[in-house]
Amino acid sequence: MKILFVCTANIVRSYMAEAILKGKLRKAGRKDVEVASAGLMQINGLNGDETAERILKEMGYPLYGHRARLLTKEMLAEADWVFVMESSQEDRLRQDYPEFAAKIKLLKSCSREYDGKNGDIRDPYKKSPFEYRQCFSEIYMSIEGLWQCISNTGN
Repeated sequence: MKILFVCTANIVRSYMAEAILKGKLRKAGRKDVEVASAGLMQINGLNGDETAERILKEMGYPLYGHRARLLTKEMLAEADWVFVMESSQEDRLRQDYPEFAAKIKLLKSCSREYDGKNGDIRDPYKKSPFEYRQCFSEIYMSIEGLWQCISNTGN
């Protein structure tokens, strides 16, 4: 299984989601799920956000050496599931790549906290550490829901 996380720049939210899921897979000894992330902005090679990196390390999900990648059609084609952070990103990808619409969904829709209305995970970039932690929490809860699905498909 291949899972792809997508956000605006691939330096905070999709990076955090990738780190958390990779950490869970590593801790569970799972090697049958590939995880990657990408962004919608052309900033290839930019490092992961320092505040996001610090929070991931504090929470036990470090992902060192992350570099932003621009989303490509090939990435979408290879992924089994594509999780986005905002409904506008979901709309854009479904419009630009209708052939992949069935596998594109909001990450927050995996969370038991999701009410069917507010599915966006807001971007904390350049905001307070509190907002980064809130973002981490929303992503973590969503990954927990996603993890239940993954756990039922493998080892």
